[in-house]
Amino acid sequence: MTREEYNKRIKEVLITEEEIKTEIQKVGKEIDKLYDGRPILLVSILKGSFVFLADLCRAISVPCEIGFMCAKSYYQGTVSTGLVNITMDLEQDISNYHVVIVEDIVDTGRTLYDITKLLKTRNPLSLHVLTLVDKPSRRVVEFETDWSLFTIPDKFIIGYGLDLNELYRNLPYIAIYGED
Repeated sequence: MTREEYNKRIKEVLITEEEIKTEIQKVGKEIDKLYDGRPILLVSILKGSFVFLADLCRAISVPCEIGFMCAKSYYQGTVSTGLVNITMDLEQDISNYHVVIVEDIVDTGRTLYDITKLLKTRNPLSLHVLTLVDKPSRRVVEFETDWSLFTIPDKFIIGYGLDLNELYRNLPYIAIYGED
């Protein structure tokens, strides 16, 4: 794909780089206040949330550790398959941590529903969910996050870690993707 073809599919910037930075700083302060002096484990759901996690952990001033999980529900397309497959699990025993799941987007809710259900069985001290982007109109399971930085309409988005077939993660903003 040429650069021109690549850029042509970026239809509209939905959330600017500056808006993202501002909201991350705000939630970082909330996390600092909530967890001061308590053991925190930030769990990034790969691949989409790695950019968000990197900026978030720098916005948090209290000591925290990082863990990674990988779960897939999209396979070569723009529509969730409805099947959640955990392809990489945490290495840490989470029973001595206050766990914050860091996710890029909550769409149908299936992925985070399954992940939170699994992690609760491991007895964390507490479990919270933070998402960069929330699309509540797409929910097919009952699921609410503790923090959602942005609520958006039902559009396929790219950028800031969010991809289409592994492309567009490097955009510093979140944009609406378009085929034409």
